[in-house]
Amino acid sequence: MLLDSASMYFRAFYGVPDTITAPDGTPVNAVRGFLDNIAFLVRTRRPARLVACLDADWRPAFRVAALASYKAHRANFDGSEDVPDLLTPQVPIIVDCLEALGVAHFGVPGYEADDVIGALAAHADGPVEVVTGDRDLFQVVDDARDVKVLYIGRGVAKLQVVDDAWLTAKYGITGATYADFATLRGDPSDGLPGVTGVGERTAADLVGRHGGVDGIIAALDDGSLTPNATRKVAAAREYLLAAPGVVRVATDLPLPDHDATLPREPADPERLVKLSETWGLDSPLNRLLGALADDSA
Repeated sequence: MLLDSASMYFRAFYGVPDTITAPDGTPVNAVRGFLDNIAFLVRTRRPARLVACLDADWRPAFRVAALASYKAHRANFDGSEDVPDLLTPQVPIIVDCLEALGVAHFGVPGYEADDVIGALAAHADGPVEVVTGDRDLFQVVDDARDVKVLYIGRGVAKLQVVDDAWLTAKYGITGATYADFATLRGDPSDGLPGVTGVGERTAADLVGRHGGVDGIIAALDDGSLTPNATRKVAAAREYLLAAPGVVRVATDLPLPDHDATLPREPADPERLVKLSETWGLDSPLNRLLGALADDSA
């Protein structure tokens, strides 16, 4: 199981009231929600291995170089990510808890968590479940390799299991062509404008007919696109040449050595007790420890 950690703790932050605080008044709503979500996933999905994937770089230079608009609207003047003030101090607490628990967690310098997930999924030697609330990662779905996404857009308790059949029913494409589909459709939340006038249905049709962005541009050049598609694709040619490298997750990054085995007991019990006392996390940590210790699967 691969966790898109930022996606999960952002959703926990907005899904759990910020009136939930530590003894010193520090909000811990995102921490509690994040831990409870992991407990639910461990209890209901029973993974043997788990990695909490982190953003070592939320806006990698190679993506900005290819497309300057990438996440530009979410950047502060100093280049840092615009994160809610009440969430910022909670992220180190989450990492401290993962470390004390013994749950594998890491990012890779110069890359996003999506890339870490993409690389781990690409090199996995067994079934993979990716937990995320972002559709970007639908591109890693691969029925042949048993890679699925547990989509938590409506909450962890209402997660949707996304496989190629689900994607075909929903969009008319598969995981293998999702990145091309997403490039055409665009995503304003990531600063990806897409192709003007091309929505999900047209994007799926173009991908289905031409195999992806490269095939669509080739069809533009050889004159085999319809007049309507020709006009739209020609206007977006420069974007289409740059965007696929931004949208597609990297899979060849240098992953650190790690042990993804799901721990049955905490790696550092004393530190975990200290964290629990300092931040008022007895209940969520006990629920997670109970889920980790349960060997009934």
